[in-house]
Amino acid sequence: MTDQSGTLHTLVCPLEMGLTLKDICKAYDLPMEAMCGGMAMCATCHCYILKEEASLPDKNDVEEALLSELFNTQATSRLACQIYLTAQMDGLSIEIASN
Repeated sequence: MTDQSGTLHTLVCPLEMGLTLKDICKAYDLPMEAMCGGMAMCATCHCYILKEEASLPDKNDVEEALLSELFNTQATSRLACQIYLTAQMDGLSIEIASN
């Protein structure tokens, strides 16, 4: 994971707790706002998928709508609160988007 300043972080994620990518970023005190607490209401957990080792779940309608309101989206934009961590995501590489 790369933060907004370009610093690379390697995160170890427990999988049995049902955590999202947003949860693990907050647990590591990374600079991700996530103002709504993961309710998919604010898009302040916007990130870019840099390297995808396994298929991520498709974006739902709410995630698509929130991302469509941002000016800095890319084809790989996702909301970290909507990505639940699984073993198949080992090696996933993301960058936290600047808000």
